[in-house]
Amino acid sequence: MFKLALRNIFRQKIHTLMTLAAVITGIAGIILAGGWVQDIYVQLGEALIHSQSGHLQVYRQGYFAAGSRSPEKFLMDSPDTLKQHITNNPEVKQVMARLNFSGLLNNGRSDLPIIGEGVEPELEAELGSSVRITAGRQLNDSDAFGILLGKGVAQALQLKPGDPVTLLVNTLDGALNSLDFQVTGIFQSFSNDFDARAIRIPLAAAQELLGTGGVNALVISLQHTEETDQVAAKLKQWLDSSRLEIKTWVELNDFYEKTVELYKGQFGVLQLIILVMVLLSVANSVNMSIFERVGEFGTMMALGNRSNQVFWLIISENLLLGLIGGGLGTCVGILLAMIISAIGIPMPPPPNADIGYIAHILIVPSVLLLALGTGFIATVLAAILPARHVSHVPVVDALRQNI
Repeated sequence: MFKLALRNIFRQKIHTLMTLAAVITGIAGIILAGGWVQDIYVQLGEALIHSQSGHLQVYRQGYFAAGSRSPEKFLMDSPDTLKQHITNNPEVKQVMARLNFSGLLNNGRSDLPIIGEGVEPELEAELGSSVRITAGRQLNDSDAFGILLGKGVAQALQLKPGDPVTLLVNTLDGALNSLDFQVTGIFQSFSNDFDARAIRIPLAAAQELLGTGGVNALVISLQHTEETDQVAAKLKQWLDSSRLEIKTWVELNDFYEKTVELYKGQFGVLQLIILVMVLLSVANSVNMSIFERVGEFGTMMALGNRSNQVFWLIISENLLLGLIGGGLGTCVGILLAMIISAIGIPMPPPPNADIGYIAHILIVPSVLLLALGTGFIATVLAAILPARHVSHVPVVDALRQNI
């Protein structure tokens, strides 16, 4: 049956090419669309990881729910031992401490409410590969009283690198404390909202301001993003007994989950549209091919072949067309993805950001299987109704088509 079906495919060259063109176009379209969407997920995730959150963060229990209002109540007093334990995991690249606070930043003329982070400068600079320094330079460990300003903060207070500023905060005891800093640089991260209120100063300076030796969070950077859930599960067992909690970068960035859900819905609709288009295109080509061959099928039935054999011959032809078209479509999709990725697709800034990026088409095994399955199923489904109709045409009526 399959040998005869294969011969029929190569005999009906024009119809075969029409069917294969529809299948290949549909499969390549799904591969390109799916690879583009997957690239959005990856680039958005990496931008969030390497500008703000890191891969994992460790807090005192309850900080994630209420710590933003009272960070001083959720301090880890001796983080060095904890850092050493986490660093011993081979998947961990580095661990850095942060101390969060809020206060007022003064430029000598006006004040601006800010959210601040006391950071370990050189470790943060290594993590923050997605943070763009728009003026000046990054903090380094020798900047005892240097300060990095978000782009929005610098614009609001009309500050530039080298300008002096004063930072006023409440200590843990409730007293007011202030320190003078010098602007070393202005940064731009993924989020405009963050840049409009955020500053960064050395951890030692933040601890001096607040009058504490503790920290609020340990930020963990991993060797590979794919290991995030595995490392989080491993550390959680040990941290629970120490009254600490761990959060992954996905849990820390609610915006990411909502964006993924949005694009999944859009890709699902796109996939359905492509499936319908392939189904209609293939159905048109298959119908033309089958109904032009009614006389041929009538001759087969006159020679003793049953109607179900004719039906399965047509289905077999389309099974082979689906397999051939699927293989060719997958190869074409991969080739186009590689070419487009080599060139790059300039993309506008995402919502709440003003930094564009260069998109690529990722080659994802799950998307390849989805595209192959969609093309194959569409090709087979398109043949069922015409094959059933032709196989039930009376032999005499079918033979008349040969005249």
